Amino acid sequence: MRRWIVDGNNVYGSRPDGWWRDRAAAAARLVEEVGRWQQQGGDDVTVVFDGGRPEALTPSDPPRVTVAFARDEGAGSADDLIVRLVGAPGGPLTVVTSDRGLVARLPLGVAVEGAGSFLRRLVDGAGPEP
Repeated sequence: MRRWIVDGNNVYGSRPDGWWRDRAAAAARLVEEVGRWQQQGGDDVTVVFDGGRPEALTPSDPPRVTVAFARDEGAGSADDLIVRLVGAPGGPLTVVTSDRGLVARLPLGVAVEGAGSFLRRLVDGAGPEP
């Protein structure tokens, strides 16, 4: 089983769909899409966002998808929280981000998938890699 850690702000920010008008709604849409995608492959997925959980975003997460907010987890930023989560024990891992600064902070050997590639997975319905 693969673990996925998704840089939520980076992924929804790479899609020009008006996300900047309502960040909470953009986060909710992404989490819903990730939940549908995750059900196809069964891998564990954590989606990480900056700040705290918006009131408009319901606290219930899809099964096997953890949604984390940096401020709620005591981290300075989503990038800080992602780096901390990467260090946790577990199986094979992929971090989803196009943030070069974040990628530079990851340990060698951590698989990285760009936001655009991941969005294509969500749109095409391609399940997680085996």
